[in-house]
Amino acid sequence: MANPPERTSPRISADALVHPRAATRLARLFCLPLWYADYQKQFLALKVFPEDEECGIFMNGLDEPLKGAVDVVCGGPPCQGISGYNRNREFDEPFKCEKNKQIIVFMDIMQFLRPKYVYMENVLDILKFADATLAKYALSRLIGMHYQAKLGIMAAGCYGLPQFRMRKLPPFPLPTHGAIVKNNCPLAFERNLVGWSDSTSVQLEKPIVLEDILSDLPKVGNAEDRDEMPYVKGPQTEFQRYIRTFSSEVQGPKSHAAKAKSKKSKPKLYDHRPLALGHDNYLRVLQIPKKKGANFRDLPGVIVGPDNVAKLDPTKERVLLPSGRPLVLDCVLTYEDGRCLRPFGRLWWDEVVGTVLTCPNIRMQDRLLTVRESARLQGFPDSYRFRGTVKDRYRQIGNAVAVPVGRALGYALAMANLNKTGNDPLMELPPKFAFSHIEGTP
Repeated sequence: MANPPERTSPRISADALVHPRAATRLARLFCLPLWYADYQKQFLALKVFPEDEECGIFMNGLDEPLKGAVDVVCGGPPCQGISGYNRNREFDEPFKCEKNKQIIVFMDIMQFLRPKYVYMENVLDILKFADATLAKYALSRLIGMHYQAKLGIMAAGCYGLPQFRMRKLPPFPLPTHGAIVKNNCPLAFERNLVGWSDSTSVQLEKPIVLEDILSDLPKVGNAEDRDEMPYVKGPQTEFQRYIRTFSSEVQGPKSHAAKAKSKKSKPKLYDHRPLALGHDNYLRVLQIPKKKGANFRDLPGVIVGPDNVAKLDPTKERVLLPSGRPLVLDCVLTYEDGRCLRPFGRLWWDEVVGTVLTCPNIRMQDRLLTVRESARLQGFPDSYRFRGTVKDRYRQIGNAVAVPVGRALGYALAMANLNKTGNDPLMELPPKFAFSHIEGTP
């Protein structure tokens, strides 16, 4: 990776209109920031929680990062502007969408800070949308700053649930788990898909399913509003044992006194609460059969034609709720031209989730996934807590990189920085890496 020439001031795009002080605070991940958009003032910034004493203490103890003083920047400009779940995307002029301009901001920050390494993550749709315009823009900006750059496509499920001095670029970590990959890779980028070659014989761990992740969590109802509660049983799987004890990897080994104290006090489960369904939606969910694959198509009055399009049965009177509103919403019938199976879809223990969204699915219980369940599906340890409203917490999780992917990439970066990787663009992770606490390694 090249060492770029000096600049005397940050280059902030006029289109992005971001205050430099707000932009440079992107690196302060521990301040639990929330993205928000102020469309009246036409700028994007960070909203921090001033009422959180720990965040305030942390921020007061930090100086603004200086040019050349940052070794690594990891980030993922929010993707709602290009996501396939966004039905109002700007295909012809993607940068007209304010949500897509955050990638400009990200690159402007890189141009100012000039870190040694940059990891930028985004959804696969960045390659499918508008002829990969945003991905090409990001690569061209990095190359224009004299960085070496490469592109890789990683499935989160494959990791237990992403002066012209040449630097060794980190190799991409190879998968550790088999996985059911639901999103198709664009043909033009198939060679960028990170995986083992067909000619290589490798024994991968079995795919992780919902039961492996969630079966130890207590049952809660639609109206659950506690931010903390006790666990009702011990971990049932390797994943659950790991996700409950991950804090030691972040906080370091505990002292004997701390260990003794933790044995006396029972661990608490945080954020195990759902966004409460409104009364009408709750009544709709109650009508969805508790069986694998059930969704809105199983509601009374819905038929599915030979073209796999769901529609109302014209021979029957439309069913109404006590409120007078229809049981089957028009929006679910028109979503993806009536072919989508996701609306009001129930999840099942032996399934995987294609994408953790900012708005969660319903499951076997008559409610949405809780904040904690969504967090586990992204690999967030139980020790992580989220701030803000319940909607804010879902949004933070849905916009995040899956933790196991970030961890694998971080390990590969550390090995490359120590010159412990070869010239191969791929590297094999240590045995049992996904659920191991690796002490003493970078």
